[in-house]
Amino acid sequence: MSTAPSNETERYIGLMSGTSLDGIDAVLAEITREGTTRFIAGHYLPYPQSLRQRLIGLHVPQNDEIHLAALAAKELAHLYADAINGLLEKTSHSPRQVRAIGCHGQTLRHRPDVGYTLQIGDAALLTELSGITVVANFRSRDLAAGGQGAPLVPAFHAHVLRHPSIHRVIVNIGGIANITDLPPSGPVRGWDTGPGNMLMDAWIQAHHEARYDKAGAWAHSGTVNTALLDRLLTHEYLHLPPPKSTGRDEFHLAYLKTVLGTLSVVINPVDVQATLLELTAQSLCRAIKQECRSAQEIYICGGGVHNDALLTRIATLLAPMLVNSTAVLGIDPDWMEALAFAWLARQTLHGLPGNLPEATGASGERILGAVYPV
Repeated sequence: MSTAPSNETERYIGLMSGTSLDGIDAVLAEITREGTTRFIAGHYLPYPQSLRQRLIGLHVPQNDEIHLAALAAKELAHLYADAINGLLEKTSHSPRQVRAIGCHGQTLRHRPDVGYTLQIGDAALLTELSGITVVANFRSRDLAAGGQGAPLVPAFHAHVLRHPSIHRVIVNIGGIANITDLPPSGPVRGWDTGPGNMLMDAWIQAHHEARYDKAGAWAHSGTVNTALLDRLLTHEYLHLPPPKSTGRDEFHLAYLKTVLGTLSVVINPVDVQATLLELTAQSLCRAIKQECRSAQEIYICGGGVHNDALLTRIATLLAPMLVNSTAVLGIDPDWMEALAFAWLARQTLHGLPGNLPEATGASGERILGAVYPV
């Protein structure tokens, strides 16, 4: 199959498996020659618990990790193919009707401070399994150009959600929280503000064997511990200026336990959960207030949009700014990131840049991704 650009409307699949390590979001999108992107359908495939635990383990050094990572990459490719098949069956599409797949891959390490990032998923195998051209490894070219390699979604936000007269901020709350600053004019910026759901998910799983705190109910039943919150808010990353990006390398359960061990008292687990919610809300809202001072409207996407307690706290901290879901703008918050990688795959195949230097810190715009044609 040729990768030469088409002037016609094309269909792309976007695959996203993020730092929450919960599963695969797959979307089918229709993109016109002007780049107008229309969501057709989405399909979600959860990770098996055994794979999730192995992926979490691969975030830290261990024996034979190269072999284990290679096996996990192959398993991920098969799961990605299963997600694609489920999506195509749902929409009655064949592989021949899809121009390409944009696959983010599963991040195992993100170390822009030393110049590398690692997302696995065996894109070559995915091409063989799906019968569709795959675009993957989006982050590495931006890193090579001196950037962080992330966040990449701000370019898509700017393309589809920027308003000519209203200053908007798009907030994605996944494992990590990140924002896109969309002023009516001037540069678009974006960066990771700090932990999103990651620490809350890890803590509730450790105490209740639940993958997440549904609607933030457990956190809502607790009380914020000021001493713990103050200690967490001293994390060096939270005070770095943008552009910046982070991940599980910085914010993880072992880090939280280390901080808890420095305190002179034992904190009730439910109060720790309440404090972690407050950490996410405060670090996010402080970034908006300090860096996006004329913002009028805040739109939230990602899994965190379902945490009612978190959204209520964010709305309180940002009042009188309007805080809402991206659903009111016509984009389902659960599918935003996967949709962005469908769009990024099109950018690659059409020879168009996919990064925003103001968001990643790269020395210029770059065409992202490696192409694995059928």
